[in-house]
Amino acid sequence: VAISNNLLKVLVERDKANPAKIQLIHHGFKLNLFNEISENRLLEIRAKYNPNKRYPVIGVIGRYIDFKGIQFVVPAFKQILKTYPEALLILANGVGKHEPVIRKLLEEIPAQNYKEVPFEKDIFAFYKVFDVFVHAPIDIDSEAFGQTFVEALAAEIPSVFTLAGVADEFIVDHKNALIVPFENSERIASAVIELLSNKELCKQLTTQGRVDVQNLFTLDKMIHKLEAIYDSPL
Repeated sequence: VAISNNLLKVLVERDKANPAKIQLIHHGFKLNLFNEISENRLLEIRAKYNPNKRYPVIGVIGRYIDFKGIQFVVPAFKQILKTYPEALLILANGVGKHEPVIRKLLEEIPAQNYKEVPFEKDIFAFYKVFDVFVHAPIDIDSEAFGQTFVEALAAEIPSVFTLAGVADEFIVDHKNALIVPFENSERIASAVIELLSNKELCKQLTTQGRVDVQNLFTLDKMIHKLEAIYDSPL
């Protein structure tokens, strides 16, 4: 079972697997959980991570590993601060061997403008803290799948992506997210600023994004495809 076309390609071209033996089945999600969030949960999570009500909040969820591209997001945020000096960068799940590089880059940002979050169990409410979400791995092979692409759109957060992993299969620029080139801080910054300055575009992207993930990544769809494999003759 390959969870994305990207992984299917690796299995066939690199590992020389027989294509006839491979089934493409995307990860499935309980997408309703991203929207069934009580007002109390929202208030609690926002008070926890943005007590001073800074705006805008730019969210990143990814380990401190070079291929996740966070070393390009932090300089982009530094540029964003010139337009939005009260902005807050939230870096979640930030552990990994690339940490010294990220730490060095964060030294160039005022301490009050960023927050590191080692782990948050209520991931469904956590996304609602963000005004814009950024996930910018450095090449298509940097993700086998990349569930944050799906989660951010399920949570209806305007997003900036590179076309890594499964994003290459369904993300369309200015349709359900904004696409930026790999390893390009300037384009990340300009894309974020574009979203922040255009509420109509944000509404269009989040509405279409929600529709697209609902069509492609439901838990029921994944289960039905797995059941079909078990029910099929060998």
